[in-house]
Amino acid sequence: MTVSRRELNALLALAVPILGGQLAQTANGFVDTVMAGRVSANDLAAVAVGASVWVPLYLFMTGVLMSVTPILSRHLGGERHERINPLAQQALWLSLGLGALGFLVLRSMGPVLNIMDVDAAIRPLVDDYLKALSWGMPGAALWLALRSYTEAMSHSRPVLWISVIGLLVNIPCNYVLIYGKFGFPELGGVGCGWATSLVLWLMALLMAGYIAVNRVYQQARLSLRERHLEWSTLFYMLRLGLPVGLSIFFEVSIFSVIALLISRLGAETVAGHQIALNFTALIFMVPLSFALATTVRVGRARGREDRDALRAAVKTSMQVSIAIGLLASVLLLLARHHIPLIYTDNHAVHALAAHLLIFAALYQVSDAIQVWASGCLRGFEDTAWPMVLTLLSYWGIGLPLGYVLGLTDILVPAMGPSGFWIGLVAGLSGAAILLGVRLIWRMRQPLSQ
Repeated sequence: MTVSRRELNALLALAVPILGGQLAQTANGFVDTVMAGRVSANDLAAVAVGASVWVPLYLFMTGVLMSVTPILSRHLGGERHERINPLAQQALWLSLGLGALGFLVLRSMGPVLNIMDVDAAIRPLVDDYLKALSWGMPGAALWLALRSYTEAMSHSRPVLWISVIGLLVNIPCNYVLIYGKFGFPELGGVGCGWATSLVLWLMALLMAGYIAVNRVYQQARLSLRERHLEWSTLFYMLRLGLPVGLSIFFEVSIFSVIALLISRLGAETVAGHQIALNFTALIFMVPLSFALATTVRVGRARGREDRDALRAAVKTSMQVSIAIGLLASVLLLLARHHIPLIYTDNHAVHALAAHLLIFAALYQVSDAIQVWASGCLRGFEDTAWPMVLTLLSYWGIGLPLGYVLGLTDILVPAMGPSGFWIGLVAGLSGAAILLGVRLIWRMRQPLSQ
């Protein structure tokens, strides 16, 4: 019991600042959605469809660079501090490649939007929005690499404060660029893309400056005075992180593909889906933050080869995650008619969003469990099989079922967005079961494996 209480305190000390930072970053999307929605339904829909493209890409980069955290945590747990700087530098080289990839992908989405038959009225807005965002992708990758380093060091407070600064800067930047203030052109929803790019670079530079001067990193500081390029380590990080990035991509891309598939149903349908998705994304940051903290705790326990500490880390984080899922379900059910009012006064959009939030409430516990299990498995540096299980759950169960229910009459008359959200419930529940079984198996293996 004492160990569990100690573990809970350590988990909270690490997770709460991460949560604050995650909420601040996700709130940027919330601000974009609200401010674009005040311009027009087309601008809101353009930001929604654009977000369905760039957010999965950003989270893919996040997942790949998550490989840094368990590797550094294991070395820190084993007190091998001399390896931290070379390892962290490999994360920087990896982030350079990911940033360039993100830049090229976002600037090449025009033909994809045509193939997906995105509403012609919003297609040019979406393309311009993504091109504006492309300039922020290198900054985003650098920020993610530095964030993984500082979280592995169990120093997550700068993630919170820099994320808050980014949010506070994003709001006036949006105001100026969306509405054309102080001599700037009125860009509408496209202005959100330029504002986000500016904020991503600002956060990366602030984090780099903080790491360079703060004494908390003195024992194992990231420094480029002596450069290291270790191809074997770089490829190991990529091999470990690529399945994580793909796993996250598989989950998030379901939401994105749904947004693209239902875009043919009109701007109001897309807007209602986006409101429900945007708010549940805010809630998801809570279990995700505890999962990120759990990865650090599990990695450090493995580095010390302390099985009791490992069990405490897994069990305590599981209890917290289930509690979070239950509270989120209750919140969504009770507030489902009030939440859409934050975004819009359009009655049709409001009614659809409130209805979809019922389905969101149904999968909160499953979502919390699957992200917790994924966090634990990352701490074990076990990522390949979780990727396969995630792919099976989301793309083998969730999306096909959602498509059949939402757009066809095969099982029932086409349900529209509701059918897709039923598919999400099934997919996330499947992921929770399969990843939970994988974690149980991993816990029974030798720590050195």
